[in-house]
Amino acid sequence: MANVNENALTSESQCAMIKEWLEQGNTITSLEALMKFGCMRLASRVFDLRERGLDVQKRMITLGNGKRVCEYYLNL
Repeated sequence: MANVNENALTSESQCAMIKEWLEQGNTITSLEALMKFGCMRLASRVFDLRERGLDVQKRMITLGNGKRVCEYYLNL
């Protein structure tokens, strides 16, 4: 029986979905990543994408409730 790390497969599929989302010109926050792609570790997926050569940038934004969060986008 093969030892398959299911988390690795999930990470790869999340990376693919987030990459496609960003390439369409969208931005993403951690909450959006959780709701859209089931990704609880957006910063880790962004790290993975950067390791693959994607120019993912981040900026701090202030939400309507006054909370500041990190928003990621592709530098096109």
